Amino acid sequence: MPDRQTAVASRKPPTRRTARQRRTGGRWRRGWVIAVLALLTAVPLLFHRWVPNSVGNLGSLLDTFLPWVGLAVPVLALAALVRRSAVAGVALLVPAVVWGLMFGNLLIPGKGGGAHDLRVLSHNVDAANPDPRKTAEDLLAADADVMALEEITPADMKIYKAAFAEEYPYEVSRETVALWSRYPVAETKSVDVGFTWTRALRAEVRTPEGDVAVYVAHLASVRIGTSGFTSDQRNDTIKALGRQIADEKLSGVVVLGDFNGTANDRSLAPLTAGLRSAQGAAGHGFGFTWPAKFPMARIDHIMVRGVVPTKAWVMSPTGSDHRPVVAELRV
Repeated sequence: MPDRQTAVASRKPPTRRTARQRRTGGRWRRGWVIAVLALLTAVPLLFHRWVPNSVGNLGSLLDTFLPWVGLAVPVLALAALVRRSAVAGVALLVPAVVWGLMFGNLLIPGKGGGAHDLRVLSHNVDAANPDPRKTAEDLLAADADVMALEEITPADMKIYKAAFAEEYPYEVSRETVALWSRYPVAETKSVDVGFTWTRALRAEVRTPEGDVAVYVAHLASVRIGTSGFTSDQRNDTIKALGRQIADEKLSGVVVLGDFNGTANDRSLAPLTAGLRSAQGAAGHGFGFTWPAKFPMARIDHIMVRGVVPTKAWVMSPTGSDHRPVVAELRV
């Protein structure tokens, strides 16, 4: 039999170094499920372009809400902290770095800057807007030089025309879209984007720094239902408008409107090719515009070519289901 001293010695607690080693080793042994989920979060970010549109336009749906995939990172980070998992913490660096490389530039302050010659505004005012007069007052407060509105009803058009008449001597309207300008407007025309009624127009705005071609457009809506992300009609309008903008002769081009799609959506490429997003170039943050109460996507855009964005921002809600977007440009 072991003597008493040997028995007592065998029951002695581990040394501090041994206990520390066990705790450290435990951090690397637990949390593997969280680590795997972290790595899986990086997959749709890295390979979203590989998700096909052949089934329910899933690729475009993922493109539209892609920044929100990053929400998984803080959620999993909290789980890793609770579990005190070192392996999960390391794994979370992968989606965090990927998301940062993809969208971090949107969060960098101080972009743009410098003097501007032209301030432009675009707003889908919503056909069901309960108070268009209040919306008109909110828009006037933005002090834009050129203002584009979409989804205007015939009754509301009278309200907006009356509200803007004193401040904006030049006005062009085509059914549900319209443009107001402080500067002379010439060579206006409707732009055919495949509807039986007009949802796009072109006007030459004669700014003090030179003529600028301004397009106002409201592209077809998309639907999310049991059959997936339905956007075929919208994609046809994108192609139609994109062809006409690509053929534009003026060097300075400004495209304003509700595209019913984000700049990440691959389906917008025929329109956005060769154009620059004012928000991406000179804004801070994602600039989400829809839905107005809790914006989750930027589907209202100011795109430019041949002019320089110096500042861009999103206004507060106006009563519409969209928020207005504003940009300052150097012509």
